[in-house]
Amino acid sequence: MDELDKQYYKIRYVAEMLGVPASTLRYWEKEFPQCAPRRSAGNVRYYKPSDIEHLRIIKYLVKDKGLKIEAAKEQLRVNSGNVSRQQAVIERLQSVRDRLEELRKALNIRK
Repeated sequence: MDELDKQYYKIRYVAEMLGVPASTLRYWEKEFPQCAPRRSAGNVRYYKPSDIEHLRIIKYLVKDKGLKIEAAKEQLRVNSGNVSRQQAVIERLQSVRDRLEELRKALNIRK
């Protein structure tokens, strides 16, 4: 999980961080009101860390679990706390898996 140390992030950075196109973020912004970023006078989107966390959860539901938009909305409405915990656990497990893979490769090089 990336460390979010700034107050605001532009859409390009958020899209890269989540691994989705900026157009997907703009679409999700229309469908999920909880991830509406602030906009500058020039209409540039600025996402807060809390917006990014909502987007991570939406990505987990739509991209990782394969839910349709309406089903994802229902999950967020009915069970948002559990969905958030599941997404966090999966992110941690993926991080552990990546680290173990790095260690395995390092050990293979030493052989």
